[in-house]
Amino acid sequence: MKNTIDGKALVYCEGSFNTPNGKTTHGLVRFTERYDITGIIDSSYAGQDAGEVLDGKPTGIPIFSSLKTAIKELSSTNRLPDTFIVGLAPDGGRLPAQAKKEIQTALEMGWNVDSGLHDFLTDDPDLVNMAEKHHVRIRDVRKPPRLDQLHFFTGEIEKVACLKLAVLGTDSSLGKRTTAWILVQAFRSAGLKAEMIGTGQTAWMQGAKYTMMMDSCINDFVSGEIEHAVVSAWKNEQPDVVVIEGQGSLMNPAYPGGFEILAAGRPDYVILQHAPKRLEYDGFPGYKMHPLNEQIRAIEVISGKKVVAITVNHEDMTDAEILPACAAITKETGLPAFDVLKYGGAKLVEFLIKKIK
Repeated sequence: MKNTIDGKALVYCEGSFNTPNGKTTHGLVRFTERYDITGIIDSSYAGQDAGEVLDGKPTGIPIFSSLKTAIKELSSTNRLPDTFIVGLAPDGGRLPAQAKKEIQTALEMGWNVDSGLHDFLTDDPDLVNMAEKHHVRIRDVRKPPRLDQLHFFTGEIEKVACLKLAVLGTDSSLGKRTTAWILVQAFRSAGLKAEMIGTGQTAWMQGAKYTMMMDSCINDFVSGEIEHAVVSAWKNEQPDVVVIEGQGSLMNPAYPGGFEILAAGRPDYVILQHAPKRLEYDGFPGYKMHPLNEQIRAIEVISGKKVVAITVNHEDMTDAEILPACAAITKETGLPAFDVLKYGGAKLVEFLIKKIK
């Protein structure tokens, strides 16, 4: 068993794996320090390896056709989970009716349940009573803290003396979180102390110690919670660099994230993630994406800081197209472009290390 925070976990992703609505599950398949993932539930890919389906790289994480099948097969290998994770990430974060039935079964099995949806399981008396009956925990990762636990912006972030990087994007669902983790791990491999600042439920589920839930936080406290996460990481860990996970994009009509990260996280530099083949904003046909240079200018005007590199999401591209696309971006913007999702973060980190004073 892996040395993790919360032990073995089975992830429910029925009908959503390998789609934008499965991005929480995708993050857990790719990397997590919180759980040891024993399997994924999605009948569309039953019998396959989750990593092979997602990235063409086997991970040893099986995909099961149903919870019943998962229980049978995991029992035979002594891999039954401690936790059942709702790994769906649908628009609006609502809980499908079928998922509730599976959660009930998980509770009856004596498993804890973690959910990152906006539909809070702890507001459902049936589920709460069932959890109490079986002496297990339900945890709504996206449920905001009480008001007396929230933080207002203070300006204390100006005391943070390490390099602060923000990984923003030209759209939502671009892999910003994955790129941020790759950078953190590459900095660590280079001998530097790096901390991830999570801004969503998946980063928390992956084990990011300093995380706030940007899309469920009361607006007055979003900036303060971002600041508090960065300052806490600085005080407690004394890192050489912190990497702040971006949300949405400045110009996405439904997910205009990034303003508070720039204003409150006050990054020294911005890394901008971009998918060259994406022409319209995610999920909104007819909403044409703003040109890359226009998005760079917007970030720099708002923050007063420079976008120093572009990271490429190679969706809908062949391997042969990736490096020419990076070269084209550099020609267009004058900035170095890297596909860390394909080739890793070492070269980008080598470039960024020069920014550390």
